Amino acid sequence: AVVANRAVKKADPYEKPGMFVNVLEMLVQSLDDLVISNMGKKHGPRFANYIGTLACFILLSNVSGLLGLRSPTADYGVTLPLALITFIMIQYNGFKYQKLGKVKGWFEPIFFFFPINIIGDLATPISMSLRLFGNILSGTIMLGLLYGLVPWVATLVWPAALHAYLDLFSGAIQTFVFCMLTMVFVTDAIGEEE
Repeated sequence: AVVANRAVKKADPYEKPGMFVNVLEMLVQSLDDLVISNMGKKHGPRFANYIGTLACFILLSNVSGLLGLRSPTADYGVTLPLALITFIMIQYNGFKYQKLGKVKGWFEPIFFFFPINIIGDLATPISMSLRLFGNILSGTIMLGLLYGLVPWVATLVWPAALHAYLDLFSGAIQTFVFCMLTMVFVTDAIGEEE
């Protein structure tokens, strides 16, 4: 982020940007387009920074296994706060935009569904955090078992394919899933159609 900030500040707006600045612009524009296409033109730009920060943090955490580190998202103490922050955002936007309609929604379709609707709302952060935690931890355990069972000479070349799948591919997919669920739940809480 520091290098990107310096590169953008040093770039002359009247000159052709360098390759690094072009790549940064492409990444930011792609993320903005993804958020706007899922949350709409009215609300999407307000959430682009949060979704971008969430995506950067989760993706960098997930791929840290490539550097020989244990992924922070393989710890439930990291994934639960991420899901709780998203849960608070969901509830806040639900009350902000739906007002009493949010409370009324807990009693729909009939009054007796109130406990089920409350449990459904409270299950959101638990399911989001466990999904991310379980998938990343399973990859960490599989790689740990591989390194523990295979002779060290074989681990110099062979696990590269597993790291590519478990750290890069699976990590990117889990980042995408968490961010998409965040966008869907917040958009649903806002409750407006565009």
